Amino acid sequence: MQRANDIAIVAYKATHESMREGMTQGEFSGNCAAAFRALGVSGGIFCSFGKYTAFPHGSSTPQQLKEGDVVLMDGGCSVEGYQSDITRTFVFGTPTPPQREIWELERRAQDAGFAAAKVGVACELVDAAARKVITDAGFGPGYKVPGLPHRTGHGIGLDGHEWTNFVRGNKTPIQPGMCFSDEPTVVIYGEFGIRLEDCLYITENGPKFFTCQSPSIDQPFE
Repeated sequence: MQRANDIAIVAYKATHESMREGMTQGEFSGNCAAAFRALGVSGGIFCSFGKYTAFPHGSSTPQQLKEGDVVLMDGGCSVEGYQSDITRTFVFGTPTPPQREIWELERRAQDAGFAAAKVGVACELVDAAARKVITDAGFGPGYKVPGLPHRTGHGIGLDGHEWTNFVRGNKTPIQPGMCFSDEPTVVIYGEFGIRLEDCLYITENGPKFFTCQSPSIDQPFE
């Protein structure tokens, strides 16, 4: 899983550098698939531009990249059967103050989810911790939008989405060896959405990320 995550970040960086005015989401995702092939693995992403980033699983509506668009890329690759799943969100051009504000809110929510993922803690409390950051900022409440309309994270391993989930009502205790995504999202329909997703594994001493988190909206990769 570590190799799958490391390779995905390299492919994402190359895809990010390929952005140009007017490119379609198909071109962008195609560039990422080509990067994965060049790295010797099978992988890919879905991506969205502008207001379509508010749809958690993207949109098939044709899109062309323009200055000021939020860009969301979500996917990963498989290495010897083990999966990665990473989302990065950034802006093509200069971010506006609202884009920057929501990006930073999302990062705080991701941090809160990570901090809550302790051994023995119920999975639902990770979701609650991340969600509280978002609702305290005036979104929601609960799963309502604008806000976070879905689970904060899912299991991952030999499948990209495995049981168990960081979601309300899931009282499964977190145990060493478990692997999860940490991906709260802030959705504002008609404007944009921001998601940051990194996968983590649980050690005896708590959670560890496979990847370095996105440092800022201006610098999506270390």
